[in-house]
Amino acid sequence: MNKFLLFEEIKKKESFLCVGLDTDIQKIPEFLLDTSDPIFYFNQKIIDATAAYTIAYKPNLAFYESNGLAGWNSLEKTVHYIRERYPDIFLIADAKRGDIGNTSAMYARTFFETYHFDAVTIAPYMGEDSVTPFLGYPDKWVILLALTSNKGAYDFQFMEDLQHEKLFQKVLRISQHWAGSDNMMYVVGATKAEELKGIREIVPEHFLLVPGVGAQGGSLSEVARYGMNDQCGLLVNSSRAILYASKASDFAEKAGEAAAEVQSEMKNLLSERGLI
Repeated sequence: MNKFLLFEEIKKKESFLCVGLDTDIQKIPEFLLDTSDPIFYFNQKIIDATAAYTIAYKPNLAFYESNGLAGWNSLEKTVHYIRERYPDIFLIADAKRGDIGNTSAMYARTFFETYHFDAVTIAPYMGEDSVTPFLGYPDKWVILLALTSNKGAYDFQFMEDLQHEKLFQKVLRISQHWAGSDNMMYVVGATKAEELKGIREIVPEHFLLVPGVGAQGGSLSEVARYGMNDQCGLLVNSSRAILYASKASDFAEKAGEAAAEVQSEMKNLLSERGLI
């Protein structure tokens, strides 16, 4: 999916919501454990309940890898289900990969050719040659970790060089020489919303994937205030607040209601900026 089509989906659904499919088998409703594939069954119901309100899904691979081969099968079935039923939805592999070139080439093949994701999250620590193999696929995206929402972000990401440039700012600046805004996004945590104004000065045209809204306490209105551009430029992720809105038999219905509530706020924010 290219940048134009992504913005068209945002306008059509009046939403920039990304639902994180961080499906923990220890947190899903207990009665689902009697099904043949609890993870996929849960995902299927969540997807059907939220697809009208979201433009993207983001499975976090750790939640699938932790279940071994069965988890990978659940992931493959989930991706296939989204592609078959909701082909216009943007699909992100939250894999946080990043390795030397030939290894990255295999990761790129995995996510773009085998699993047919639209985008994959990449750690930039090993530099340009670890990212380049992901950039050779038309209409596929690299989502580079820049400023994350966790407490440990302060361990390294805010370190300054002699010119007082922070490490996350250096990542944003240097990586623009690798790709443009039509195939590279950046992860910027919602709990660091105050940094978005400065980030937009460095990357005004790029989409930002923003985790941390919902259970982590990030403010959607602040994210939009500082981070939205003239093509929206935001994919705001919510995982636990939607997935686990209920642990009873109405889990899918409650997830849909939670997604609808976020979409309603997003609609107002898009309208205020004159984008819909």
